[in-house]
Amino acid sequence: MVVDARDLEITLDSHVRYVDTGTVGKVLDIKTENERGWVKLDKTELWYLANRVELLDEKDIKKSRWGENNEVTIEDLKEKASEFDSFELATDAGNGGG
Repeated sequence: MVVDARDLEITLDSHVRYVDTGTVGKVLDIKTENERGWVKLDKTELWYLANRVELLDEKDIKKSRWGENNEVTIEDLKEKASEFDSFELATDAGNGGG
């Protein structure tokens, strides 16, 4: 059994946060080597020590609705940038208060 930093059992498809960097991802794989638990996250496809991640509740997971399969392409960025082309500021916008 592989457990997180709070001794909660980690299972495949669990969502976890790496406590050192805040990286969040879904657990793709779990292994034990030299009596240490490891989890592989989908976001980075890297292995993390299980005792350095925390299980997340469903309410803690923010889902992105931008880009297909949460992947953003150059075309997506260009389309998003074009939305700002028609954006105009009023002449008195951005005045400092000094």
